[in-house]
Amino acid sequence: MNTARDLAIVALDVPPGRSLEQGDLSLALAGAEVLDLVEAGALTLDDDRLVPGTQSATGDRLLDEAAASLVRQEPFETIEDWLWRRGSELSSAYVDDLEKIGLTTRRRGPRFPLRTGKTVPVESPARSSAEARRASGEPVLTALVAAAGIEEQPAETPENLTDDTVTTVLAAVGDAVMELEAVRQRRLIENAAFDNVWRGF
Repeated sequence: MNTARDLAIVALDVPPGRSLEQGDLSLALAGAEVLDLVEAGALTLDDDRLVPGTQSATGDRLLDEAAASLVRQEPFETIEDWLWRRGSELSSAYVDDLEKIGLTTRRRGPRFPLRTGKTVPVESPARSSAEARRASGEPVLTALVAAAGIEEQPAETPENLTDDTVTTVLAAVGDAVMELEAVRQRRLIENAAFDNVWRGF
């Protein structure tokens, strides 16, 4: 199961007119990678620290890249630090990777047939698997989809999210997304104040 890839495919399937914050999606993808690496045996969690396991190929280029970038010296890296470091521009990396391996295509409109269009998933087993997982309400993907802003946040934490590692990672992703939103709001206020100064208010 590749949660990060499933999340990226689901994100590309959002309805027209709904915009996603790429920073939120990147943080959610970085969290998904942690869960994928735990499942692959490439790392374990010690409280909130990522403890690398033995390095072995996962069969996924971006997950192998993530595993190779783990901090391997004690006291190791916290989940929060990983999210901010690994999450930088990660959504773009996944869009590029999905295109390279043939899981997406560029949709071109009738008015601009030669211009690069919106990236959309192609029909494939990977897309079908991601859609089925989302439709089933699988709790990990559901929580990450909500954190990325693809769907509304569930009113309650799903009852079947009982694994401590999963809940720790998802909580860290939620905190990071809220922190990023606070930064955005602060910048909006600062920019508005700056504009008012120049206008003489």
